[in-house]
Amino acid sequence: MVVKGKVLFIVHDVYQDFNHFPSGVGYLAAVLKNYGAEVKIYNQNVFHYTNDQLARFLQKEHFDLIGIGFLAARFKETIEPLCNIVNQYKKNAWLVLGGHGPSPIPKYILKETDANIVAIGECEDTIVDLLRCKTEHGNLSKVKGIAYKEGDEIYVNERRKPIRDLDTLPFPEWSLFPMEEYTTCIKYPGMDDQEKILAITTSRGCINRCTFCYRMEKGIRFRSVKNVVEEIIFLKENYGVTFFNLLDELFTYPRKRMFEFHDELEKNDLKIKYRCCARVDVIDEEVAQVLKESGCQFLNFGMESSDQRVLDLMNKNITVEQNIQAAEIARKVGIGFGLNFIWGNIGDTEESLKNNVKMIKKYNLYHQLRTIRPVTPYPGSELYYQAIDRGLLSGPKDFFKKFKNSDLMLVNFTDIPEDRFYKFLFEANKELIKDHYDNTTKDMDKAQKLINDFRSLYFEGKIRFRGARRYSTFK
Repeated sequence: MVVKGKVLFIVHDVYQDFNHFPSGVGYLAAVLKNYGAEVKIYNQNVFHYTNDQLARFLQKEHFDLIGIGFLAARFKETIEPLCNIVNQYKKNAWLVLGGHGPSPIPKYILKETDANIVAIGECEDTIVDLLRCKTEHGNLSKVKGIAYKEGDEIYVNERRKPIRDLDTLPFPEWSLFPMEEYTTCIKYPGMDDQEKILAITTSRGCINRCTFCYRMEKGIRFRSVKNVVEEIIFLKENYGVTFFNLLDELFTYPRKRMFEFHDELEKNDLKIKYRCCARVDVIDEEVAQVLKESGCQFLNFGMESSDQRVLDLMNKNITVEQNIQAAEIARKVGIGFGLNFIWGNIGDTEESLKNNVKMIKKYNLYHQLRTIRPVTPYPGSELYYQAIDRGLLSGPKDFFKKFKNSDLMLVNFTDIPEDRFYKFLFEANKELIKDHYDNTTKDMDKAQKLINDFRSLYFEGKIRFRGARRYSTFK
């Protein structure tokens, strides 16, 4: 069935010059184009268009739907002012918000932004129904997977079931995007200088549900390995991509899929490089070896803590020993890996922070600058609802009032007073920063600048800090 209409997706700015390809928008654009809709993309993130420039663009155009996806961390700083501009100049379009940010708290988001609709969860089917509803003057109460406003009332419809067969989705509509910008603006460990990179997704979901995770759907769903390799071939032949950032929450599951992926690449005589996320409990020497042989350059491990009690309380379902074993196996096989730790979880102490630092320093390969962030209970996560139950948060309004920066503590789940919390965290990150530069570039002026940035963030309220990774150096 053909669905006529015109849709604009705004890819909001994240105020940096290294931008991942927005796969979610790419999929939505592809689905709509397959149904005959006209789609435009407004890339604020790549070109840093201002909201005033957006206003002038909207004055000249007419759309049926205007879509913006976002994470909670961007809401107050970026999305609210963006929505104000869109609402002023959208004419008769419906403003549709989606993604992990608004999905768990749609009523609050609709009230704060005056958007027309929040698409809850996956949106490939929802966006088609919304466009049809808009252009054919349908009834929003019949559209699954949305919350919407009518006058002063807000309604939340029945949830839409997630897409089971991911192979039925078209490839993202890359032709609508500035691909040269996306494929050349990021460099990761293992990449050659002239190599091009792009992010792709081969599955959705995870086998676990950590307390800090704000993903809404349960379980894990996969694209077929053949379908994934077809996408890789297309990107290599049409855009020169040879390095792939696999965005899956968990690429290395199930075990047999890693061997199928290796064999399918070999069958098609494909030589690629890639990085991916992995749980430490699925890494053994045989799996690591096949990952290495298939082109894996970097494994991102969510180790989170060196304290078993803390791991148990966050429902991580791994052990400290498995963290250590995965690091040792990856190092032995010759794959780079990221040591991701958070602190300030339920059960955390000064001692657990010190042990986190020791573990990072012991197993660090110095491919990337590693620092430790406080845990943030984003809406939709179990930790968010635990904070509400404990009286540490009263709801989304309180969350966004307190949220300033993802490197700052939003809720104190520990028994440590706030001033000492930041003192301990500052000393820990200071030690990690010095250790990193001492083992890489020896650029201690740069190290001191980053240390000063952390000091300004923690103790002087300078919240525009954009994280330590922008200082990263590769070996």
